[in-house]
Order: sequence, then C-alpha cells, then structure tokens
Amino acid sequence: KPRGNALLVGVGGSGKQSLSKLSASICGYEIFQITVTATYGINDFKENLITLYTKAGIKSTGICFILTDGQIVNEKMMVFLNDMLASGNIPDVFTKDVKDEFINGVRNDAKQAGIVDTPENLFSFFIEKVRKYLHLCLCFSPVGDKFRIRARQFPALINCTAFDYFHPWPQEALISVATRFIKGLDGILPTDTENVAQHMAFVHLSVNEATQQFLASERRYNYTTPKSY
Repeated sequence: KPRGNALLVGVGGSGKQSLSKLSASICGYEIFQITVTATYGINDFKENLITLYTKAGIKSTGICFILTDGQIVNEKMMVFLNDMLASGNIPDVFTKDVKDEFINGVRNDAKQAGIVDTPENLFSFFIEKVRKYLHLCLCFSPVGDKFRIRARQFPALINCTAFDYFHPWPQEALISVATRFIKGLDGILPTDTENVAQHMAFVHLSVNEATQQFLASERRYNYTTPKSY
C-alpha cells in the first residue's frame, strides 16, 4: 500500500529477505539491494538513494528496497533511512541541483494533476509519488545491542513501519528443510531419510535448550540460527 514499509526482525537465516522478495514479486515490484564492497561508503549510498527516488518519483516504478543491518557500513545511513521513513525528504542527500532534476521530472505530471507550478508544490508532489511507489523492507537481527540502540535513536524505525518479528522455526519446519536437503544424497538410503531429518531437527532443538541453560547459569548468550542449521 502507499507509504507501506516493513521492519523484519529475526536471527540470520530465518527468512526475512526471502519473504521480502516473495512479497515484492507478488506485488509486481522491482527489487533493489545495494552491493557492499570494501570501498562502499556514504556517497555511494547517496547515489543509490537518488537512483531509487528517480525511478519511483519520476518513472512511477514500484520498488521494494531491501536492506539488511549487515549492509549498514556507516551510521549516517540510519539518519537517511529515518528521514526517508518519517517524511520521505532527505535534506542531507538532495542538493539544489538534485532537487531541480526531481522538480523538472514531475512538472508535466503535476500539471495534469492540477498542481500549481511552484518549486515547493512540485517537490512535495514528487515526494508523495516516491512514498507511494518506493517501499523499504529493513531486515534486522535482534542479536547484540545495535538494534536496541538504533530503535531508540531513530524512532521512525518503529513508528513508520509494519513490525514483524520472526520466531524460531518449529520442529516441523526443521524436519521439512532437512528432508529437502538430504533427499538424494549419496550414502543416505531413502528409507533412512526421515530418521536422519528427525535427528537433525532434534540436535538443533537440543542445542537451543542448552543455550537457554547456558544463559541462565553464565549470563552469556549463544545464538543458534536457521542459517547455521
């Protein structure tokens, strides 16, 4: 829906990105993800945002922007995301030249919509189009202190998104995944597939229980994730 954004929270491998991509595909949206390299910095992120805003605001392209906490290489990126969620306008990214390009790009559409041709009106019209067509899916992990700190520092993360917490996989899901991956493997007879899958799920759940005991006795966290499974 217009202005719809999501915050998906769960440990690694729980399916946050897969669900985001599936939802985008169902809605017919283009999927966009940044490619983080050793030299990727805040200026690269600004360029990515300008590209996204151009596609959504000028070309009216439906886009799902999927971003993980592992791709946030600079905390300044969180400031941009907070502005993006709260109002759509990111002052630190949009220079006068960039804003002029945006304004000129929507002038005809604004005229057809009956908008009075002033820079302020045209830019507001552009931002509204962006918020209609650009949807942000944040895939974050609750592990450690970063998520808690960011949620306090950047309130739009919670206030301007649909929050979805991914719970641990149940035993049935673990068995299903194990069965799919070991089926047809050399050395495992078809008659043994079910028993092996159940054993793999049992081991994973046993480690989860031991982790809780470890936390209670040592006050230290140990995370077992679907990705490690």
